[in-house]
Amino acid sequence: METTYDVVVIGGGAAGLSGALALGRARRKVLVIDSGAPRNAPAQGVHAFLTREGVPPRELLAIGREEVTAYGVEIVTGTVTGAERLGEGRFRVTREDGTAVEARRLLVTTGVVDELPEVPGLAELWGGDVLHCPYCHGWEVRDQPIGVLATGPMAVHQALLWRQWSDDVTLFLHTAPEPGEEAREELAARGVAVVEGEVAEAVVDGGRLRGLRLADGREVPRRVLVAAGRMTARTEHLAGLGLETAELEMGGHVLGTYLPADPSGATSVPGVWVAGNVSNLMDQVISAAAAGVRAGAVINADLVAEETRTAVAARRARTSAADDRPADEFWDDRYNESERIWSGEPNVALVREAADLTPGTALDLGCGEGGDAVWLARQGWRVTAADISRVALERGAAQAAEAGVADRVDWQRHDLAASFPEGSYDLVSACYLHSPVDMPREKILRAAASAVAPGGVLLVVGHAGWPSWEHDHDHPDVHFPTPEEVLASLELGEGEWDVLRSEEFDRAQATPDGRRGTRHDNVLKIRRRP
Repeated sequence: METTYDVVVIGGGAAGLSGALALGRARRKVLVIDSGAPRNAPAQGVHAFLTREGVPPRELLAIGREEVTAYGVEIVTGTVTGAERLGEGRFRVTREDGTAVEARRLLVTTGVVDELPEVPGLAELWGGDVLHCPYCHGWEVRDQPIGVLATGPMAVHQALLWRQWSDDVTLFLHTAPEPGEEAREELAARGVAVVEGEVAEAVVDGGRLRGLRLADGREVPRRVLVAAGRMTARTEHLAGLGLETAELEMGGHVLGTYLPADPSGATSVPGVWVAGNVSNLMDQVISAAAAGVRAGAVINADLVAEETRTAVAARRARTSAADDRPADEFWDDRYNESERIWSGEPNVALVREAADLTPGTALDLGCGEGGDAVWLARQGWRVTAADISRVALERGAAQAAEAGVADRVDWQRHDLAASFPEGSYDLVSACYLHSPVDMPREKILRAAASAVAPGGVLLVVGHAGWPSWEHDHDHPDVHFPTPEEVLASLELGEGEWDVLRSEEFDRAQATPDGRRGTRHDNVLKIRRRP
């Protein structure tokens, strides 16, 4: 069976390792596949990278590998020979040895290949005496005789730029278009010499650049040569992903190809991100690393969103399955999910509405773990507490014993849809008698009204809507009746009852993650006339 990772990073340079670092710190399962051939390997050091100024490229990568593996990231040396989409948001990545792994997301940081001008001798000196970026290497070759090999319309700009690091700069026109009058004037004003004619070869002496030999035989001494080659995104073997490269043009001249992406690195292929030179040809090492971190963070957020959608779907499936269970089994399972479901405190509406009543006999319907029943018993009431859950009743009895009122509460197990406590009561309380499983609430409340003794009170407290933190709920068809609708559903005899309170109210309640939230509830309080 193929190993599955949260993310496979293809390419282990600064961008790839930085992305892997962000993902590893996010506790993701990450694999980095790297060929071990970084583009900047010939360079003496990495520059413009704060705190790592001048560090040799391979040393920087070694430090990076040590850091990311400390967070559980796996790194293998190898060449990717194929990558394909499997459907359902998954990918398969294959290496040259035939090893294949699966991934939920891909981060491509393969960089670019520099295609140098076809001048003999350049390739051997690349990264040493043949350079391309003044911000990467200008300081190290300051004040030396520098040549700029023109291969496109940006050559004049390059020559003027390199003039910042040396007052001995020569532009070799080679195969580039002839500069216009304005460009000639700018070069002359800055003291940049211009050499006509095509360059035939780079003259090497003792492994160092000595100069450039022109096609007519002339040799112009130079110690450094700036050569802007074409940069081609490394996307071979990734065709199976459906990624398409684009060309970067300046002044009508193609500088290279890259993989287009949005600012986060997301490509047009869902689940595939890019970072570094493969998507931005102008990135230096530090900006490539930053792009890797940014892409890693966005990939993690994307995975979190997917996992949340999956969790919501699973929760809805569990709720749907639970709805098919017998009600007593559902509620026993619900209470068994934790040692306590409710706070143990009485409902605020009950405390407010019962505080001025003379204690007598009380019936608490849907008593749960007994918070209301125990409070009533402490106020002097003799309470019959009814609930469908054996687990809840056992917890209520234990709470009553701890409170010293065990002899004042009679705990009875009832499926109120099928059976109802006998007798009549001075107070019948039905607080939050809601259920995700089928329950004939109106029928139960009519039975509750019938159980109220003459002069007694029926108190119905319920939710008037979803809580403030639950914007996307599982039951869009649920209706929360108003107090007026509850009153009408009781079908009370005319002239037999007085309405003491019928209103909606808000109360504070902690959200599942401990923040402050609110519930919109309602209360109906009616008295049977003597």
